[in-house]
Amino acid sequence: MKYNKLIRDRMPEIMKKQGKSVKTHVASDSEYLQKLKAKLIEEAAEYSRDENTEELADVLEVLYALMELKGVTKGEVESMRSKKAGERGTFKDRLVLEEVIE
Repeated sequence: MKYNKLIRDRMPEIMKKQGKSVKTHVASDSEYLQKLKAKLIEEAAEYSRDENTEELADVLEVLYALMELKGVTKGEVESMRSKKAGERGTFKDRLVLEEVIE
């Protein structure tokens, strides 16, 4: 079966132990970025369906990989999150925008 999708680093080893033959390649920076963005959407969709902690962990793993690729630290992302929370709030109040009248 053919896939052409980003997988976790140890998956070839795990599949080989299961008696499967695998073919992989190392992505260039541009392909890696493209595959990470696709993986983020995939993992977010899986969480949307399953709503479990394991899927949230997968989303976070992809975000960490994106941050590393872009040279952004967890501290920088947290600082930006905190700044936006201070300026615009969070989602804790569960507000749903129904309409804006201009």
